[in-house]
Amino acid sequence: MTTEQYDDLGAEYAEHTASSVINAYYDRPAILALSGDVAGKRVLDVGCAAGHLSARLAGLGATVTGIDSSGVMVRMAEELCNDRDGRPTFRRADLTEPLDFLSDDSFDLVTASLVLHYLKDWGPALAELRRVLRPGGAMVLSVHHPGEDWHWLDRTDYFRTELITDEWTVGGKPRTVRFYRRPLSWTFAALRKAGFEVDQLVEPMPLPECESVDPQWFKRLSTTPRFLYFRLINPSA
Repeated sequence: MTTEQYDDLGAEYAEHTASSVINAYYDRPAILALSGDVAGKRVLDVGCAAGHLSARLAGLGATVTGIDSSGVMVRMAEELCNDRDGRPTFRRADLTEPLDFLSDDSFDLVTASLVLHYLKDWGPALAELRRVLRPGGAMVLSVHHPGEDWHWLDRTDYFRTELITDEWTVGGKPRTVRFYRRPLSWTFAALRKAGFEVDQLVEPMPLPECESVDPQWFKRLSTTPRFLYFRLINPSA
């Protein structure tokens, strides 16, 4: 389902996420802040999309592997990073299947920006991501904020896990996108069940310069929760 959505969005989505307020002034800065100093670290960028986060991580000195279920997005990411020093490597991979091409303990950091809410069952994916993350390594992720989804989409049962069909505007066109919403308690339970320790839970503010770029979105992101961010630790044995 996710693969088809983003294959269809293609170049329009790549262009949109390069400079949109939510991506450029809110989500990517929050992921990078929680990632800390990545120089010299091996990073797996899960759901890398068009490669904008991968490019930033590589520019900060990380050795980056990006994976995405959409072949179109992988191609876009390769094109974006083709002429960059220390360029990331990209591969098409589905989080609902084992990541057999990745070795145990092969990464210091896993980033997963706005990925997991497309999966109904997080268990297998989290198990694989923990397997490839070295003991003591960190995973940084963002998902739709449970409270925002419930309120914004006018749902009647906050505690229900349900598949949502929403409409986004990308490239000036309406696009239908499907994802799962669920309560915060479910999210915490899934992360803990997978064996991760929750190090930080963050509801970030947009970058200050966002105010001059788009005052309306700056006010909205400064007063209303949009996404929820976790920094997780893979505990040492």
